[in-house]
Formats: sequence, structure tokens, C-alpha cells
Amino acid sequence: MRLIPLGHALSLFLAFSFVVCILWGLMTPPSLHMHPAWEALLPGFEFLTLPGFAIGLVESYLYGWYIALIVVPLYRLFDRPSAR
Repeated sequence: MRLIPLGHALSLFLAFSFVVCILWGLMTPPSLHMHPAWEALLPGFEFLTLPGFAIGLVESYLYGWYIALIVVPLYRLFDRPSAR
């Protein structure tokens, strides 16, 4: 497992998911919005503000890299021949 492809893949997946959830919030009634979850997970995020959207998008992307930086070394650790 390689770090850079996984980092980009996870980051783009989370950024895309963030954008889809924001679009969902624009098209649905407030009772179905996802922004309370995003506000809890993404510091500085505010629903329906341009700075809040930009912060949420950047943080979503960075969370993908955070996950990749943790998962790849762990995967390599447990995938060694001595670990089998």
C-alpha cells in the first residue's frame, strides 16, 4: 500500500462527500441537514458561508491525509512476513 495514492484518494473522497452533503443541505428541509455533524467534526465550519465552506473543504481534504498517514504505516507493520 502506497501513501501518496491512498492519501489523495481518501482526501478527494472526503472532500467530494463534504460537497455532496452541503448540496444535500441546500436541497432538503432543515430537519434533514448534515451540517450539525460537519460543525462537530470540522472546527471553524459554518453552514452557508463561503469561508465556512472553504474551511470545511480544506479540513475534509486534510482529514484524508491524516487517515492515510496512520493507516499506511499500520498496514505495512501488519503486512510484514514476520507478522503473519
